[in-house]
Amino acid sequence: MLKIEQVSKYFGGVKAIHRVNIEARQALITGLIGPNGAGKTTLFNCITGIIPPTEGSIVFKGRPIETLPAHRINRMGIARTFQNIRIFREMTVLENVMTGAHARLQCGLGAAVFHSPKMRREQAEVTAHAIDLLEQVNLTPVRNQYAQNLPYGDQRRLEIARALASCPELLLLDEPAAGMNPTETSLLMNLIRSIRDRGITILLIEHDMKLVMSICDSIVVLDHGETIAEGTPGEIWRDQRVIEAYLGIRHDEVMHA
Repeated sequence: MLKIEQVSKYFGGVKAIHRVNIEARQALITGLIGPNGAGKTTLFNCITGIIPPTEGSIVFKGRPIETLPAHRINRMGIARTFQNIRIFREMTVLENVMTGAHARLQCGLGAAVFHSPKMRREQAEVTAHAIDLLEQVNLTPVRNQYAQNLPYGDQRRLEIARALASCPELLLLDEPAAGMNPTETSLLMNLIRSIRDRGITILLIEHDMKLVMSICDSIVVLDHGETIAEGTPGEIWRDQRVIEAYLGIRHDEVMHA
């Protein structure tokens, strides 16, 4: 689904990521972990076209995308959430999700201005799709509330629903459990699994090791912009250098997290 080969990104003389290789396989969850400043979000920004890599290749479904702008990458089937929640706070929950479907719209400016039948049909389809997504993330009862009034965990799920509105084949989640309590995290884990079960490939940045070890099919560990380990959760679990030197926690702390 996604193949990253020898990707580097430099900001002047600063090495953000250096010759990173990752393969995210179809309908699986790949975890991307490492300490703060390891280059994880920079890599996400390169994948989604926010910034271009300095070197290397990013191939999605057999097509190179490292030189494409963000809107074209989104239309190809890649969507993401952000480490810091980015919702339209003064729009309703339903309206927020509907904005995520803009890449799917076919009507041009003229159809929108004159409110053509085709435009009305598209609008009805987008609304129905958004309502269905809100049902999937358990936000239907608050669909007419302003997004700014939602609890933190609900805002996180709203951002995921908005990303799903573009019908992605690859979903990038940047620390989706950040700031969540254990109950919210448990609900999030079930949601991520359900998204994977619908055939959507997931690349996940997360610091919650219990979540990562529970739901990821494979894990890649970055440190100082370079890959230091990759493998199954079990293999990463047994890598003392990763657990102690780079994540700063012991096995028993992960067990009781």
